[in-house]
Amino acid sequence: MVKRFPFDSGDITTRSDELMHAASNRYRITVQVANRAKRRRYEDFENHLDDPMMKPVIRAVIEMSDELTQPEIIGD
Repeated sequence: MVKRFPFDSGDITTRSDELMHAASNRYRITVQVANRAKRRRYEDFENHLDDPMMKPVIRAVIEMSDELTQPEIIGD
């Protein structure tokens, strides 16, 4: 039986590459992704609303790359 994920692994790789290229410091962006994933993990335990198949790190990469490419989604 093959698992079907709601995302494409090539898309995740592309998004993470974009984050690395846009960052001035690779270590800092890696720590930011890890911190966001950790924060989202604890939020997921409380809410249980999001897709349980998507790991917090993948969700963090997607969110951060969306913020990078679409700055209008960041609210004031």
